Amino acid sequence: MFARNAVKAYAAVGTQTAVMDASPHKLISMLYDGARAAIAKSKFHLELGEVAARGNAISKAIDIIDNGLRAVLDHQTGGEISANLESLYEYMVRRLMLANLRSDVTLLNEVDALLENLASAWAQIDEPAQQADRQPALQGN
Repeated sequence: MFARNAVKAYAAVGTQTAVMDASPHKLISMLYDGARAAIAKSKFHLELGEVAARGNAISKAIDIIDNGLRAVLDHQTGGEISANLESLYEYMVRRLMLANLRSDVTLLNEVDALLENLASAWAQIDEPAQQADRQPALQGN
């Protein structure tokens, strides 16, 4: 029992450290990863018939989408993209609630696929910057 609590505490510290050290771009990536992980857990609990655990995992995914991804949208400078993402996040939340109500893995898979596509696109946005960071600084010889 003590070992399990110690592992959880270590994981929590690791997550907190990663969040504190992350760039804003990385934080969004972490939110996508967290939502997808929560959906994966909900599918696992769905298969086992663990209704309460499934509901908790889906609630966590909804919270990440609603209070994480949706909350950081910048409607002032984001324009149409921000508005479209807000609509998509609202759609995902509705689908997750319906998935929980119906115990429907198809709906969970749908939202997971949407998050995967967004996470992939988000990763490509920062790819040039990451490649530049990996390049050694060129000095005049």
